[in-house]
Amino acid sequence: QVQLVESGGGLVQTGGSLMLSCVASGSISSIKSMGWYRQAPGKQRELVADITRGGKTNYLDSVKGRFTISRDIAKNSVYLQMNSLKPEDTAVYYCKATELDNLMTFDFWGQGTQVTVSS
Repeated sequence: QVQLVESGGGLVQTGGSLMLSCVASGSISSIKSMGWYRQAPGKQRELVADITRGGKTNYLDSVKGRFTISRDIAKNSVYLQMNSLKPEDTAVYYCKATELDNLMTFDFWGQGTQVTVSS
């Protein structure tokens, strides 16, 4: 089991910046990747960015060049630095950890943090 706690959401104006943090606890040695997803009202949850245990990153096309995912292994944390925010970035952002256990993967989610970008 992995527990995730997110922080850092809030209200920001267009063009502003926010940094989201996610701290993992529990079976952290079995985590193979962590990522950030978002869900806007009436829309499906989508992957924003993820990072593997080896450090490989992947981004949603619309956030490339604006968002940066990073991690601090010693602190069991993953971060999402969001710059040049746009109103369409408004959503609840969720941290996800994928655990690998006996060749099976399990996904764990945080509670979500609201990001609102005003125009």
